[in-house]
Amino acid sequence: MRSPFSDPFERMNLTICAGALATSLALAPASFTVSLGIGALLEAVSFRALRRATQQLFSSQIGGSSAWSALFGLRFLFLGAAMFVALKAGAHPIGLVLGLSTIVPAVIIVAIRTPVPQAPERDDPVPAPDDPSWDEWNPWLARERDPEEREDEL
Repeated sequence: MRSPFSDPFERMNLTICAGALATSLALAPASFTVSLGIGALLEAVSFRALRRATQQLFSSQIGGSSAWSALFGLRFLFLGAAMFVALKAGAHPIGLVLGLSTIVPAVIIVAIRTPVPQAPERDDPVPAPDDPSWDEWNPWLARERDPEEREDEL
């Protein structure tokens, strides 16, 4: 079974959340710290659901964009309901929002640290700019033109 924190985004988010909670515990009232922890928990669950739905969409396990949009909306509905319940229960609004926001620096830090994959070397040379084979390429769709497209243009 995969570790719950095998994802680099989740590990960085856990690190930032732990630092924020430790700082809040030392400098802020207990209600603020509890609200920060609730917000961090809500965003961790929400982010994990978003990552799972996105991975399923890109691996074609989810039927299409409409199903993904429904899951995306449902995730926001549950997040909004959980925030409403937390605020009605007396959570500190700023602590809740700060806890919900810890994913932003985590994603930025991991994105900066992750090396960009290099494109493999091409065996075939790129044609010269005046080569007629460029007429067979559709730059708007980044693929070769269909024969039907060629007939429409003529």
